[in-house]
Amino acid sequence: MFPIHPRLRRVHSAFRQGLTLVEYFGLLAIAFATTYAMIEEVGLMVGARRVTLADLLLMFLYLEVLAMIGHYFSSGQLPVRFPLYIAMVAMARYIILDIKELTEIRVLAVSTAILLLTVAVLVIRYGHIKFPYRETEEYTPLGKDDKPPRA
Repeated sequence: MFPIHPRLRRVHSAFRQGLTLVEYFGLLAIAFATTYAMIEEVGLMVGARRVTLADLLLMFLYLEVLAMIGHYFSSGQLPVRFPLYIAMVAMARYIILDIKELTEIRVLAVSTAILLLTVAVLVIRYGHIKFPYRETEEYTPLGKDDKPPRA
């Protein structure tokens, strides 16, 4: 490796801390917006005095988004599987909500897409088991020697 000038190292560290702050604020905004949407959905269900399968799948989507954010905050990593799960549930919800307007070809296409996403999850899981990551050091978004930014 080439030696890095100390001033450039400070700029790089400050830039990385700034990006980490923006990332955290973005994730918090998504978490709050998802929580608000979930509360609104529960209010609609209570007001209608009815819970449909589409409502439950939408709540599941919200929970998956929150789980993905929670996993990122706890581990610093975002597994690719979480967005795939969200996509599968969203497509299932699409079929359930629009089944009357969907043609047979469209239902088959969406079902095939869900199957392909399922196969992708299985391949990823198999890859993680067969070829595990090397855990050389604990993940820290700021680096080993950096101090957390002050808000």
